[in-house]
Amino acid sequence: MSLAAHLEQLGRPLVEEQLAHPTVVGIAKGDLDEPVFRSWLEQDYLFLLDYVRVFSRLAWQAPAAHLGDLVDLAHATFHEELSLHRSLAAEFGADLDGAVKGEPCVNYTAFLLDSAATYADGLAALYPCMWGYSTLGTRLAENPPTEPRYRRWVDAYADPGFAALTARCAQMLDESGADPARAEALFLEGMRHEIAFWDVPR
Repeated sequence: MSLAAHLEQLGRPLVEEQLAHPTVVGIAKGDLDEPVFRSWLEQDYLFLLDYVRVFSRLAWQAPAAHLGDLVDLAHATFHEELSLHRSLAAEFGADLDGAVKGEPCVNYTAFLLDSAATYADGLAALYPCMWGYSTLGTRLAENPPTEPRYRRWVDAYADPGFAALTARCAQMLDESGADPARAEALFLEGMRHEIAFWDVPR
């Protein structure tokens, strides 16, 4: 079993925990209170700005074979994922420019940026976000919300293009020479941050 596949196996119960979180349940049903999603959207926008920095920091360290992968990931996050957030922000009245990081966002982005000081560590730390959202999107798309704005969010993460980016992250992680025990610890810490991120600041 590859390292990424092993981590995914460890992460599946934690994805189930996310699927049971009230914020995710509300998105799945399409009836999440708008102020909750608005706050989550603002936090995730700030998170993604640092996520682009994580990819960029790893690109600086990447072997030539994967430099393009990390540049593509940074580009897709900045131009596609953040565009989705800006579009949804307009519909939910979110204040992306005035938003301030809550504690879960502060803790998670600090963890990712610190981990990205080392190539293999950074890949293991960020994999919960890529794989987790791809898995959540796929699961939620099995019975998507009828509310169109939440449906757009689900469709974005269920998109095969996002799954392909996740697969590229998995390949980089498998080829990184990461110590399996260290990668496991970083991955599980990242998954814990993923769960905590759904506790939206009010």
